[in-house]
Amino acid sequence: MTALLVRGGKPLTGRIEPSANKNAVLPVLCATLLTDAPIILRNVPEITDVSRIVEFFGTLGSTVNWDKTAKILEIDHSTVLPGADARLPQAMRASIMMIPGLIVRLGEARLEHEVKGCTLGAREIDPHVAVFRAFGAEVSQRGHDIVFSASGKGQAARMWLEYASVTTTENFILSALTVKGTSQIVNAACEPHVQEMCTFLELLGAKIIGKGTSMVSVEGGGKLGGADYTFIDDFHEIATFLALSAVTGGDIQVRNNHPEHFDLIDRTFGKFGAEVTHEGGWSRLAAPERLVVEENFTSHLITKVEAAPWPYIPADLLPIFIALGVKAEGSVMFWNKVYEGGLTWHTELSLFGAHTLLCDPHRLITFGGDELAPATVTSPYIIRVAIALLMVASSIKGESTILDADPIRRAHPGFIDNFVSLGADVQWIS
Repeated sequence: MTALLVRGGKPLTGRIEPSANKNAVLPVLCATLLTDAPIILRNVPEITDVSRIVEFFGTLGSTVNWDKTAKILEIDHSTVLPGADARLPQAMRASIMMIPGLIVRLGEARLEHEVKGCTLGAREIDPHVAVFRAFGAEVSQRGHDIVFSASGKGQAARMWLEYASVTTTENFILSALTVKGTSQIVNAACEPHVQEMCTFLELLGAKIIGKGTSMVSVEGGGKLGGADYTFIDDFHEIATFLALSAVTGGDIQVRNNHPEHFDLIDRTFGKFGAEVTHEGGWSRLAAPERLVVEENFTSHLITKVEAAPWPYIPADLLPIFIALGVKAEGSVMFWNKVYEGGLTWHTELSLFGAHTLLCDPHRLITFGGDELAPATVTSPYIIRVAIALLMVASSIKGESTILDADPIRRAHPGFIDNFVSLGADVQWIS
């Protein structure tokens, strides 16, 4: 078990250069399986899931060079061995996006029935199965494995998703590129990281219409080439450091070359009395003297923060706003419309003395402004919940411990080093 020891109560100040978005890097890595041309990827974060994919590429016979210091990853799949093992790594959900490339290269892909990821509740793979079958793949269960096989009957497809799932949308686009003809997906996810994967594919020569909208068309069957691509900064990490400034009473600037992604995020910070400014490629939040929940014009209704597929507030950012909710004076309802297991960790906040009420699996009310005390808390296996607990601990004078804090390493390389550079007193302990 790895934990974080936090001595909080210090305002955090300084400048941070964020890493790339894990949720963009992983699908792009999976997408490289669709081409034999050399690929150069820059600003690649040294995180657990990237290491697992790179290791898997090695077992396939791919040529991979990763300069972790320079954050440059060079990939060449032209050396993949015909008889390579098509069993996917099981410790991350992103592995499911390698299936289109493996079906084309090896004729099949094998996935353990219970693919893992953050503990956010039920995360079915049925929508992915429907996508692969729509493009002509055969799907069967053999023992503990789900086997996806090429049938030789690949064809273009049109699909209307029941839910705007990010990974299902990405798998549809990747699969569409492997067959001839025009495919279309309706109710597509349009998050910045989905758009970034499409941008990368367009560099390879893919023809994609509707990127960033809910209706995307893909022209498949063409040969894809190589690319030299640099990942953009992670909007999750940018928002997280801005929230750290707000919750500790600090003044933090974070590099941000895409402030157009932040309109709603900025308005959500405003609900807690915090203002974000964007200037010269940097975003800044100078904390007010105290955080106070904005009152609704419709006074009998509680202030709400609703998380749902983009362009709503992302569910992944809800925990950092919950951390603000327990610090700010006033009450806020947080509504997670994505995961039914995304709010159960609120009991850990009570160990700090926070007052919260779980209305149902999807809605949580914080009654903020109470004096909080240091505590030892345990993080579930959810990246930004570990960060939210760290945020609260950092805002409280005294020594707190965050047990099972390892999920932070899945998405944010050097996060604690950056944290310390802002003036925090925090360290990893065993």
